[in-house]
Amino acid sequence: QVQLVESGGGSVQAGGSLRLSCAASGYTYSRQCMAWFRQAPGKEREGVACIYTGSGSAYYTDSVKGRFTISQDNAKNTVLLQMNSLKPEDTAMYYCAAATNCAYGSIWNSRGSLRSAGFEYWGQGTQVTVSS
Repeated sequence: QVQLVESGGGSVQAGGSLRLSCAASGYTYSRQCMAWFRQAPGKEREGVACIYTGSGSAYYTDSVKGRFTISQDNAKNTVLLQMNSLKPEDTAMYYCAAATNCAYGSIWNSRGSLRSAGFEYWGQGTQVTVSS
């Protein structure tokens, strides 16, 4: 049974940093892709960053480029999201997700955004709140 467990959320002032962690178990970690999504109240779930665990290739949505970094700790089957220069608009519930089919049409849509429907496994979410 695949389990994804997030940790590291919290409250921070604008300009601050947080690091989210997602520990995966029961999942063939080394050859798949994992991502972070976020959802703010009243908004759609948004893909923030994705990493291909085999190659380490990483992708980011435009709004977080240069501020967020997704990485992996292969020894611990863990994916990290380092978030710097946080803004109030980053406030959301953040979810870790994993997919077994990482093909373009599965996890990416035609606009180049991550598709939540392409990810089979999800964590319970961790809240990030950024105050101005």
